[in-house]
Amino acid sequence: MKRVGNLTERIAELDNLYLAFAKACRGKQRKREVQDFREHFDENMSKLRSEILSGDIQVGQYHYFTIRDPKERIICAAPFRERVLHHAIMNVCHEHFDRSLIDTTYATRPDKGVYAAIDKAVCAASRYEWMVKLDFRKYYDSINHIVLKQLLERKFKDKTLLRLFFRIIDSYHAETDVGLPIGNLTSQYFANLYLSDFDHRAKEVLRVPIYIRYMDDILMAGNNKRELMESVREMEAFALSKFCLTLKPPICHKSKDGVVFLGYRVLPHHYLLAGRSKRRFRTKMIAYGHRLHEGVWEEQTYQEHILPLLAYVQHADCKEFRRSCVSIIEKGDNRRVGLTA
Repeated sequence: MKRVGNLTERIAELDNLYLAFAKACRGKQRKREVQDFREHFDENMSKLRSEILSGDIQVGQYHYFTIRDPKERIICAAPFRERVLHHAIMNVCHEHFDRSLIDTTYATRPDKGVYAAIDKAVCAASRYEWMVKLDFRKYYDSINHIVLKQLLERKFKDKTLLRLFFRIIDSYHAETDVGLPIGNLTSQYFANLYLSDFDHRAKEVLRVPIYIRYMDDILMAGNNKRELMESVREMEAFALSKFCLTLKPPICHKSKDGVVFLGYRVLPHHYLLAGRSKRRFRTKMIAYGHRLHEGVWEEQTYQEHILPLLAYVQHADCKEFRRSCVSIIEKGDNRRVGLTA
C-alpha cells in the first residue's frame, strides 16, 4: 500500500481548524473552557496552527474520571484545545484510515455504526446455523504503542504528522508503552486501525463466512461449528503474537437461540434488547427525569441526553418494553420525547 504524505499543511489550514473548532464545540457551547478559547480565538488558532506545522505541541493534560456504564472504565477528557487538534487531524486523515478497513468493520465510519452492524448480524443469523461472539480483554488498555506506531508508519510518511500521532499515543500509559486513552477521538481511529490486519486475516486467509466487527466486539457466523472454532483458535494465536492482545473465551450459539451483540440479542429476522440493556435504560431514564424535575438540567440538556437513549430502544423489537417505559415516564411526570408504543 502506498504511504500518504504532505498532510500536515492541510491539517493546519485555517478553514480546517475552524471546522475542527465547530465540531469540538458541539453540545459544549456553555462550557467555561469553550468560552475561554473563544475569547482569544484568533490568538489560539494562530498558535495551534504554528504548533501543528512544527509538530511541537503539548498534549495529554487529561482530566480523569470513572464511569460504571455498563462496566467500570477510566475516561480521559482532553482539554478543549486538544480536542480541536484531534478533530483537525481526523478531518484530513479520516479517509486514509478508512481505506485500510474491510467493509464489515462498523465503528467510526460514515454510513456504518451500531445499527448497520446489527442489521448485518440479523441477516447472518437468518442464513447461517452458528454464531460466535468474540471480544478482547481490556482492549484499549492493551494496545501496544510500538505495534501501533509501526502500523501508522506503514500508512503515513509525513514525518511531522507521525510526530503528532506519536505524541498523542505517548501521552497515556496503562502500563509501559501500552494503552490508549478512552475518550480521545484519535483513540477511536487508532483502535480501529489496530485490528485491520486481524480483520483481513479473518476474511481473506481464514475465509470466515460472516465476520462483523464494531471496535473490539466481533461476531462471526457459519454453518460448520468445527471450522468456526478452528478459525477462532487461529485468530487467538494471531492476536497474541502480532498485537499482544488476549481474546476472552468465545461465546458460540446456534443462530436460532440468539447471541448478545452490541447490547442487543440477535436472532434470525429480528433483534431484541439484551436484559442488561433494558436495566440500563430504565435506570438512566429515571435518573434523567429526576435531574430535569429537580432543576439540575434544563429541558434542552434533558433532551440531548434522552433522545439517543430512546433511539437505542426504538431500534429493537420490544413494543411491550417501550409501553412499560412510557408508563414510567408518565408516573414520574416526565415529558415524553418521541417514545411511542
